[in-house]
Amino acid sequence: MKTDNAVISENICIAADVFRMKLKTSIADEIKCGQFVNVSVPGYFLRRPISCAEASDGEMTLIYKIVGAGTKQMSLMKEGETVSLFGPLGNGFPMLDEDILLAGGGIGVPPLLYTARLYREKGREVTVVLGFNRKEDVILEDEFEALGCQVYTAVMDGTYGISGTVSDGLDACGCSDRTILACGPLPMLKAVSERFDKGYVSLEARMACGMGACMGCVVKDHDGSSYRVCSDGPVFEIGKVVL
Repeated sequence: MKTDNAVISENICIAADVFRMKLKTSIADEIKCGQFVNVSVPGYFLRRPISCAEASDGEMTLIYKIVGAGTKQMSLMKEGETVSLFGPLGNGFPMLDEDILLAGGGIGVPPLLYTARLYREKGREVTVVLGFNRKEDVILEDEFEALGCQVYTAVMDGTYGISGTVSDGLDACGCSDRTILACGPLPMLKAVSERFDKGYVSLEARMACGMGACMGCVVKDHDGSSYRVCSDGPVFEIGKVVL
């Protein structure tokens, strides 16, 4: 883990309230799929945890949604400005020697892109199921397809792709025998965990320090033991913690 003053090379809107920020940073060469960085936003004390959507050759891509004043301020930052990053943080997705199924919901989709690329570079087949509320919320579908993934997109309001949830997309893809790697809102992760015996889920949580010191993102296992999402996760094997 280290702190780096990264230079913004791009910060643009790619969907409804969703932005893509590209950063030149040495952290990009160290980060693993499923890990995140803590971003210092000018004027705000607490850093914002943002998962890595891509990383290569000294450049990292963060895809984030405006959910409050801090991320709103982040969306206003311009090319050429610097931003302090702390990371890489957390435990990411495993790199397994097998074909894989990825499932992402909403802003949980971005870390799956880097994961998909690494699996495709190993020559593995990757099937991706994406879930969004509306057509206007759909992100990264083209990027997954460009990697050679088979992509199924489900939209809750029925205006695009498969009508329904990620679960409906999983029904359509027919890959129930594969190990699943999933990231998204808690109801989605619960549904995935009830459906699959083999796999890993990446949890979303409010984090203050990002290093496990403040104990602000604790989850429990079935025996009552505590785990910190930021340092013990955010990726956990299915069944490890109570969702």
